[in-house]
Amino acid sequence: MMKRLFDIVFSFIALSLFAIPMAVIALLLRIKEKHAVFFRQQRVGRNGCGFEILKFQTMVDDAPTSTGRFLRKTGLDELPQFFNVLKGEMSIVGPRALTSFDIKRLGWNSAFFSARWEIKPGITGLAQIYGGQHRKISWFWDKYYIKTNSLLTDFIIIMISFAMNLFGKTRIRRIVFRRNNLK
Repeated sequence: MMKRLFDIVFSFIALSLFAIPMAVIALLLRIKEKHAVFFRQQRVGRNGCGFEILKFQTMVDDAPTSTGRFLRKTGLDELPQFFNVLKGEMSIVGPRALTSFDIKRLGWNSAFFSARWEIKPGITGLAQIYGGQHRKISWFWDKYYIKTNSLLTDFIIIMISFAMNLFGKTRIRRIVFRRNNLK
């Protein structure tokens, strides 16, 4: 209950703060790139229920556009997901929202991974912070989050994610994990 309230309040704040940048991005995509503003894709959510994720369109013909590269690098392409959070399909923090194809590719469709589907997927999470470099590492961080999640943990993950968007993922990962060989 508190997590849902946190998600709603934080989403309203984020959408209010980023309303003008989101409008500018939408105009850039529509006028400069001349393609759809939003990317919609079916993802698997809590209890295996499907939902349509919303992001800014960053690719055309399987290649990132010039604006798209910037949006992906800064994480701004994910801002529309706050609407998914408001609708109750996602949380701000949780395991990454995957496609059915990704679940099969990773081999996460067995009962062993069922805990992953007990909570809502998130815009950010521990696996995203660490980098999701391998399916076993991603599963480790997802499982750890599921067992230990709290509002304090969510707040820390959000702050680290925000710092990554401002200063670069590699730089922040090196600080957080105190290792120089991270990408």
